[in-house]
Amino acid sequence: MSRTADIDLEFACAVTVDAVVRALAGEGWSLQEPLGISYVVNNDDLFDWQSASTEQAAEVLSLVDSPANVDHHVGVCIYHSTAETGGQLLFHAGRTHCSFIPTIDRRSLSGAPALTDMAWYLNALVPSLLALGLAGYEARDLAD
Repeated sequence: MSRTADIDLEFACAVTVDAVVRALAGEGWSLQEPLGISYVVNNDDLFDWQSASTEQAAEVLSLVDSPANVDHHVGVCIYHSTAETGGQLLFHAGRTHCSFIPTIDRRSLSGAPALTDMAWYLNALVPSLLALGLAGYEARDLAD
């Protein structure tokens, strides 16, 4: 049996990927993951993730924040090197909603390893996003 875990974040007004990444950097998050930088621009409904070197971070942020892509889902992977965990940060068209999916070394609950430690992720994500107008969130960890 597999599990699906994600946190849906809702903002009062549109945000940029760059602004969210900068806000999360204060909590130890980075675009730099173990394999470099991963991103997606879903302009063909294929969700074809791409890789880039860490030196290309500014180019990746410019691409995903490009006005040409505002009507498409875009995403970047973020990683917390101290906690050694991370995941996909997917931004929906219009940029008032995004989802975090813990896909890189997902943290689990010590007493229930099949379940995701959602409290850790919420504490690591939510406080730094309040200044960007975070209006609410919904966290889920469900068996498929």
